[in-house]
Amino acid sequence: MKVCVLSSGSKGNTTYIETDNAKILIDIGNTSKYVKEKLEGFGVDPASLDAILITHTHVDHIKGLKVFENKYHVPVYITKIMHKSLDFIDDYVWIDKDEFDIKDIHVTPIKTSHDAPDSRGYVISNKDKSIVYITDTGYINEKYFDILKNRNIYIMESNHDVEMLTNGKYPFNLRQRILSDKGHLSNVDSSKYLSTFIGDNTKYILLAHLSEENNTETLAYETLTNRLIEDKKKVDNIIIAKQDKETDLIVI
Repeated sequence: MKVCVLSSGSKGNTTYIETDNAKILIDIGNTSKYVKEKLEGFGVDPASLDAILITHTHVDHIKGLKVFENKYHVPVYITKIMHKSLDFIDDYVWIDKDEFDIKDIHVTPIKTSHDAPDSRGYVISNKDKSIVYITDTGYINEKYFDILKNRNIYIMESNHDVEMLTNGKYPFNLRQRILSDKGHLSNVDSSKYLSTFIGDNTKYILLAHLSEENNTETLAYETLTNRLIEDKKKVDNIIIAKQDKETDLIVI
């Protein structure tokens, strides 16, 4: 499996995953032009994609979807509730099962908790390799813990530092929304979950969806590494996903 976070942050989120037989995106929250250029940068024709999985319909996750679909007509995987906000999409597949396949990719949707009409995270598997993708959630339900454990790669939201958010310039109502169980994971919460989930098979953690106003790369990284040290756990590769620059193409 190969994975590259093309962009992650408050202004746009797009991730590319490839196997021997399939190529997919999770979200397309950047402009169609940006995504096209990034894909072509490592030799992928946008028209060759097999699917786009949507996590939810906030603009930073679907910004480029309409233009991209008009050009390339890639099947879009959404729930029926999401479709109410995305009725411009003609080529769609319902997410209405606990798991499904896209060629040689096995997908297990995870219900997340966010202030959107519907929201999902995903476990993406191929043979004995797997990736967890979870952003935009106030918490992770314990019923999913078993299937989230000991995966190879975690792309996990580490949105804000609570102290920065509390003392920052955001209005009270917005701060409360972010801190709520339908908001975003803080650095502390993200680190707690990751320390619980990782195992001997885990090779990479990518911290995603960092707030530009209420977080720093250093705070996100140090909060996670300190928690892992405290819990006597270790992951060789911890990467901060950036808003305006793609990660390396990671191969597992």
